Amino acid sequence: MVRLSVNVNKVATLRNSRGGDVPSVVEAVRVCLDAGAAGITVHPRADARHITFRDVRDIAAELARSRDDRVELNIEGDARPDLMALVHEVKPDQCTLVPVLVGERTSQGGWPAETPVVELRRTIEELREARIRVSLFIDADLEAVRWAASLRPDRVELFTEPYARAFNESSDEGERSFQHFAKVATVAHDLGLGVNAGHDLDHRSLVRFRELPYLAEVSIGHALISRALFHGLDRVVREYLDVL
Repeated sequence: MVRLSVNVNKVATLRNSRGGDVPSVVEAVRVCLDAGAAGITVHPRADARHITFRDVRDIAAELARSRDDRVELNIEGDARPDLMALVHEVKPDQCTLVPVLVGERTSQGGWPAETPVVELRRTIEELREARIRVSLFIDADLEAVRWAASLRPDRVELFTEPYARAFNESSDEGERSFQHFAKVATVAHDLGLGVNAGHDLDHRSLVRFRELPYLAEVSIGHALISRALFHGLDRVVREYLDVL
């Protein structure tokens, strides 16, 4: 089964809109794990507009107390020094390196193939030396896959917003997009990379996307948390697991 890592950023967004500790991000993590989620994803941004460094430490401590070996922590974000220091302190199972644009509301795409590689390669090497699995967030593009493979991460995470958009336009558009993603995933696998995916996937678009060749993990936050507002977090996590 494809692993589900629940991104709990939006729980922190709701909490931060009022201040205080309600709703509790750690409590949300407990609900997700009790429902069967195989992982938790967080993206601590520089402006701390949702997940904070304190949240990351609290979640890591909660997982250390309560989890079994199947549950993983994935920290995603850009390779800025303060975040990388936190990653090395917390030692998550996986670090997903994601490009960040100034002022963006959410991720706009993967690392461009023209990204300077010296610092990024050093970051990847340091993470792997610390026995932290490294995933690079990339567009579903063959050039991007080959560029990523040259940096020797463990996995790539495919930016799935184009597939989600195509799926919502029509079944034919969705299928064409899926076939393109399948080709990219196969090339990634052939180059020795594991395959993760995420961004704008939901319980409907996953019905087809779960069949992507070599797909190991999906990271889902916004759609899952939004649905949970009306149906409950435990129930919605279980719905996603049923789909997967």
